[in-house]
Amino acid sequence: METNKNTFIQEARKHQIIEATIRTLGDIGYVKASLSQIAKRASISTALISYHFADRQDLIEQCLQALIDQSATYILTKTYTVDEPASQLANFIEASIAYQATHPKENAALLEIVFNARTVNDVPFYKLPDDGEDPLLKALCNILNKGKEQGEFNVTSVNVMAKVIQGAIGEYMLIGGPFSIDAEQYSEEVTKIIWTAMKVEETNNA
Repeated sequence: METNKNTFIQEARKHQIIEATIRTLGDIGYVKASLSQIAKRASISTALISYHFADRQDLIEQCLQALIDQSATYILTKTYTVDEPASQLANFIEASIAYQATHPKENAALLEIVFNARTVNDVPFYKLPDDGEDPLLKALCNILNKGKEQGEFNVTSVNVMAKVIQGAIGEYMLIGGPFSIDAEQYSEEVTKIIWTAMKVEETNNA
């Protein structure tokens, strides 16, 4: 019983530190996001961060994974409220853009990590090869494959179309300032464009 309690406390503390890391990345950026700055926002000591994470690199990598897991849970939960591929795809696009619109600090932290962090081998995160473990990309490809098999989608390459859709969704993250676009409007336009691109031509047998 005591072990479970300790585990719960440790996980809660790690969550607190990761949340503070997200805030720090959004406030001052990746370069200035030192352990002392993160500890300050978490109202703890840097020694306590070092107790739960091997080093700054470990903390950043676990923070990135937490951001990926959080967005995937949000999006896929809404995606799979329906069974038809067309409806799933519409839900996927809408939920993806809605997440970005409602989670600005998480988006800022994600961009800071992806475009500034490097692996222990000094490889920028944005240059890492796709290892096939992206849960959102896998789900999107499954939806497109299912729609293609059922004759709902006219897709030559599922992988290419999935990247196109992800690109359109990701672009919303970069829109801001006076030229920002309403999330619902953006979602509707992206969905309309994708439908047009994948429209199955009706044959006239008359």
